[in-house]
Amino acid sequence: MKDFIIPDRDFGTPAAKSKAMVTLTIDGFDVTVPEGTSIMRAAAEAGIQVPKLCATDSLEAFGSCRLCLVEIEGRNGTPASCTTPVAAGLKVHTQNAKLKQLRRGVMELYISDHPLDCLTCSANGDCELQDMAGAVGLRDVRYEAVDTHFRAKNTSGEANPQWTPKDDSNPYFTYDPAKCIVCSRCVRACEEVQGTFALTIEGRGFDSRVSFGAKTDNALASDCVSCGACVQACPTATLQEKSIIEIGTPSHSVITTCAYCGVGCSFKAEMRGDELVRMTPYKHGKANRGHSCVKGRFAYGYASHTDRILKPMIRDQISDPWKEVSWDEALTFTATRLRGLQEKYGQKSIGVITSSRCTNEETFLVQKLTRAVFGNNNTDTCARVCHSPTGYGLGQTFGTSAGTQDFDSVEHTDVVIVIGANPTDGHPVFASRLKKRLRKGAKLIVIDPRRIDLVKSAHIKAAHHLALTPGTNVAVVTALSHVIVTEGLMDEAFIRERCDWDEFREYAEFVAQDRHSPEATQLLTGVPAAELRAAARLFAKGGNGAIYYGLGVTEHSQGSTTVIGIANLAMLTGNVGRPGVGVNPLRGQNNVQGSCDMGSFPHELPGYRHVKNADVRELFEGVWGTKIDSEPGLRIPNMLDAAVEGTFKGLYCQGEDILQSDPDTKHVAAGLAAMECVIVHDLFLNETANYAHVFLPGSTFLEKDGTFTNAERRINRVRRVMAPRNGYADWEITQMLANAILKQSGGAEWTYTHPSQIMDEIAMLTPSFAGVSYEVLEEKGSVQWPCNEKNPDGTPLMHIDGFVRGKGRFIVTEYVATDEKTGPRFPLLLTTGRILSQYNVGAQTRRTANVVWHDEDVLEIHPHDAEVRGVKDGQFIRLASRSGDTTLRAKITDRVSPGVVYTTFHHPSTQANVITTDFSDWATNCPEYKVTAVQVSPSNGPSEWQEDYAEQAALSRRILPAAE
Repeated sequence: MKDFIIPDRDFGTPAAKSKAMVTLTIDGFDVTVPEGTSIMRAAAEAGIQVPKLCATDSLEAFGSCRLCLVEIEGRNGTPASCTTPVAAGLKVHTQNAKLKQLRRGVMELYISDHPLDCLTCSANGDCELQDMAGAVGLRDVRYEAVDTHFRAKNTSGEANPQWTPKDDSNPYFTYDPAKCIVCSRCVRACEEVQGTFALTIEGRGFDSRVSFGAKTDNALASDCVSCGACVQACPTATLQEKSIIEIGTPSHSVITTCAYCGVGCSFKAEMRGDELVRMTPYKHGKANRGHSCVKGRFAYGYASHTDRILKPMIRDQISDPWKEVSWDEALTFTATRLRGLQEKYGQKSIGVITSSRCTNEETFLVQKLTRAVFGNNNTDTCARVCHSPTGYGLGQTFGTSAGTQDFDSVEHTDVVIVIGANPTDGHPVFASRLKKRLRKGAKLIVIDPRRIDLVKSAHIKAAHHLALTPGTNVAVVTALSHVIVTEGLMDEAFIRERCDWDEFREYAEFVAQDRHSPEATQLLTGVPAAELRAAARLFAKGGNGAIYYGLGVTEHSQGSTTVIGIANLAMLTGNVGRPGVGVNPLRGQNNVQGSCDMGSFPHELPGYRHVKNADVRELFEGVWGTKIDSEPGLRIPNMLDAAVEGTFKGLYCQGEDILQSDPDTKHVAAGLAAMECVIVHDLFLNETANYAHVFLPGSTFLEKDGTFTNAERRINRVRRVMAPRNGYADWEITQMLANAILKQSGGAEWTYTHPSQIMDEIAMLTPSFAGVSYEVLEEKGSVQWPCNEKNPDGTPLMHIDGFVRGKGRFIVTEYVATDEKTGPRFPLLLTTGRILSQYNVGAQTRRTANVVWHDEDVLEIHPHDAEVRGVKDGQFIRLASRSGDTTLRAKITDRVSPGVVYTTFHHPSTQANVITTDFSDWATNCPEYKVTAVQVSPSNGPSEWQEDYAEQAALSRRILPAAE
């Protein structure tokens, strides 16, 4: 698993899925393969490589290059082996004098219009055209290159009208038409794998060339989303990573896991020495199946950005400049301060925030730090701020706090509901797999206040778009259930067998009330009754029905209620426990699921077990050798409130930027300012570091070993690619901090020497991880929890024979309007989200070339709302709420409905969360980011608050020269 010769073996065409087997003879060898397999793949599986150029096993067979010709006894001609399926008894010859002559002739034609600059070409050593010329024995070209596409000028010095210059507009790859052999692999990859259809072939015959859409478009201006699928597919240097051009061909690779969204894509980090040359999607990765997005594929440059802090820093007051110190001095300073605060203000006066971007092992150690070293349960995480309603809602209804399916399941679905999620921007690799299924005939229902790309884009269109008013999710989901119950569309057999019948009858009686009908709720939700009824019927009667949801469901005052409603809807229709169905939360960050699993919540130990349970505490106490507090600790909002009140004084924050990401920025700032010791453990001086007293430089995912758990509960290895530039992996830093404190207090120090030992401890203490070890992950590649004695290979699908809790539980979902109301002062509703090129608070992606697509947050506003306010497109506007105000540019668009505005939160110069309020989910305190009453008006520039903030941030980020 660790090291591979580049490139991976390519079988030419995709594997067939048939269970029926066929035996044929290839070059005298009997070969048995699944029915539907191409002759090319059958030969490859027997170790016989048929020359090819247009074929690759990530794409359907095309048959255009004519290089893979074979002879079949009893058949006329020389068919293309990539498009010819196997049949029982066939006798195939892949090499004889006739085939050799034909292939050389074909290759001569290719080479006749191709530059012979192989020694200086960026693809030298990694060029399939070069390889195939050798494979067919090409030693000379009989055709004189007179009319060509690769010479800028002819022999007379005149400009060649057929020559097109290289396009280097994209920040990550170049397109050189002079080297294009028109194999169409890039076009097909864009269509079949990514589903964007940004590329096409223009011209005919000799003049055919790849084009990025219109003649006036270049790569950057086109619809291209820079996923890299075309670059991956290109057999020459026509489409080439700029990093390859600049650094050279990689010599070895390490398989690791992407550190961006919750899809958890597997990548090959391709290296030359200890320098990262490129990231290429690993074809055997079970989450991404060889695909990637712009962030995982290209946006890794932040790891070597000049903004990165590599030495520990301390200061006495937040108004002081930072001072670089040794690790020993920083950790002693920190330990002394934290112990002093506990002695002065009490044991519960300090706490931690774990990271959804760090590994399972690192998160486990941070929550262990507060419980076993600090002696309290004051631990919280970004995962609660985004997906804690998932844990509560699915835990109450199904009995486990995670999604039910693997990503492969989408290939079997017939009807998909996407609610409160924007997969093409937030989870693009999954979105590509979803779009592929939609192009094959599956139906889509989108429930979102904004017209996301899935509603209508190239070759896909949603059957229904329920453009609801923000904050009315519960009413819409309940209305869908109303239609299903009142029209008798529920799966009664499933409900009787798998669910609590009495609870169902109570729920059915509630949901059947007229007040929940689409007609009764349409004035509230803004969704036409006929459209909602049609959507409900489609989901109930359309076959396998799957529900995918995101933060647009959870980040509401009724987030938990909506998750419960979604679970009700799945159980009503019997869509649980088999491929193609289920309830699937799309996690926002790479290890949101893992940070929840590892016990980051103040009331739960790892494995979602409450701290009040004495038997659970005894288990951990026996291993950790210390008493565990039985009282739940503080969540982040409680920590901030207590800090303002003067009872919470110290915070260790690993890999989170709560000042930018958490709601009501002014309240967060006030809480941080009131603390006496804030430790920020991160890659960069983020916004939270403005209020920090200690900065501990972190390590990137490239510099550590560990595991991430993605949205499908898949535990994937993260492998160290290079040495930590800061000196230590994050788990080592947490251990050193714990030991610095334990040294002063006289406790037994931690002695981990590798993250595998931490995983062994996790497995010992956490039932769902009991069968997980690094040895298992090396053997299987990845596993999905629960992985234990009962499920040694993991659990791709949950609740197959019964729910974890026994019987599925229907729960009444009463709609309760949010306390955040529009009115004359604030008549519009703001909702927030993400954009493809940026990630979370942007600390990583803003330090890459991705800013070329999104260099500032903008406010989407409907043309009608803009017109009545005198707002012009691109103009600065003031966005104000009851909490605060900020300024940003307006983008006038009908993607949002009248009365709704939308923005992202990737740039600290905007600080969109100064607008959001402190309203939160009733069950979990998950902030209500998605509903804020606002007003929009023209502005001349930054608000007073933004100017004050920028001034304070600049003052806070001063670093003394090393000599001082």
